[in-house]
Amino acid sequence: MGQNAYQQSLDYLYGLEKFGMIFGLTQVERILNAIGNPHQDIQAIHIGGTNGKGSTAAMIGSILQKEGYRVGLYTSPHLIRFTERIKVNGKEIEEEEVAELSGWIKREIETAGITPPFTFFDFTTAMALHYFKQKWVDVAILEVGLGGRLDSTNVVDPLLSIITNIAKDHEEYLGKSLLKIAREKAGIIKKGRPLITAAEQPHVVRLFSKLCEAKSSPYYRVGKEFRYVRGEEENFDYEGLNRKLWGVRLNLKGFHQVINATTALGAAEVLEDLGYRISTEAMVDGLKEVDWPGRLEMVSSSPRVILDGAHNPAGALVLKECLEREFQYQRLILLLGIMKDKDIQSMLHLLAPRADHIILTKPHTDRAAPPSLLKKALGQNGKKAEVAEDFKEAIERGLALTHQEDLLCITGSLYTVGEARAYFYPKREI
Repeated sequence: MGQNAYQQSLDYLYGLEKFGMIFGLTQVERILNAIGNPHQDIQAIHIGGTNGKGSTAAMIGSILQKEGYRVGLYTSPHLIRFTERIKVNGKEIEEEEVAELSGWIKREIETAGITPPFTFFDFTTAMALHYFKQKWVDVAILEVGLGGRLDSTNVVDPLLSIITNIAKDHEEYLGKSLLKIAREKAGIIKKGRPLITAAEQPHVVRLFSKLCEAKSSPYYRVGKEFRYVRGEEENFDYEGLNRKLWGVRLNLKGFHQVINATTALGAAEVLEDLGYRISTEAMVDGLKEVDWPGRLEMVSSSPRVILDGAHNPAGALVLKECLEREFQYQRLILLLGIMKDKDIQSMLHLLAPRADHIILTKPHTDRAAPPSLLKKALGQNGKKAEVAEDFKEAIERGLALTHQEDLLCITGSLYTVGEARAYFYPKREI
């Protein structure tokens, strides 16, 4: 089975996107039932939240791998290749395996009389869960796609649930208020299963507390049961349920990643209480060696270029603060590609004033906002912006403008970051 079969499987999977977002678990449960309910045989960690889900998942996965566990990781979206979404011990699913598995699932659900509409995410979630069962993973770490309560991944009864944080995003689906968004994301809290959260808003914290109490679910908070003190650069100190760690080195840039790392260490301690042996050495080494591309990732040192997947106002605020605190430069060149369903105005309001020059472009997806729309949304900051419709030309223009003492930041969406990574690492795309 060769490249052609893999491409055919991708054509089928992406073809399901025409059905858009269909919220609810009915179809994914029917698909899973047709393939033997693999999710019932998997020990899972379920991670929701607005931002930081993927980073936290990668950190927990790295810690568990260091301890010797066989770890499945299911995340979205991918940056360059579809196969990035499904990994076992850091190794992506093979293209041949995607073709075989998608073909088999398609036949099984047709035999069971299950017909579309079901979503791309319904199908790929079922694929990931079956793959993890096939590979005999000890723990599967699942990242929520959107929301929580009605997300396809919410079929699992996990070892523990994590809600990283709550901010406004996908408001047309999740609600306009933070409390409504929090309630949707809290749908992943299961009866008797622990919840860890790094949410800070008092009304959100109270909501989670009440829901956990009603479900007899142990409730842990970053800042309370799990605490951190930032040190120099990416170092921090940690104090949790049973451990105190000093000078922990984190292999990801950004002060916000210390919060994600504290969440990951807290999860490791909760897992330990559930009977999973996890050494201090695995915790420290797991964070020191974790890899999660596209988040304040330096892809070139001359000129300096960073990629960051900030794709909503909360992410843009974190990026703005990191650019102010953690990088030194003479001029900031900002290259932006943002999805049209995002709060473009708020993102630009946060990022544009910091930039000396702005290049507006769009990655190759129908979801991307036209650069002309971005320029209009810039208002007064539009005076320092130019439009480059072609994405490759936009990057080359950015590189030409960025001198040795400057910084080029490519951001606005994970789609934008993915295409930029493919430009800087063309061999990895293959």
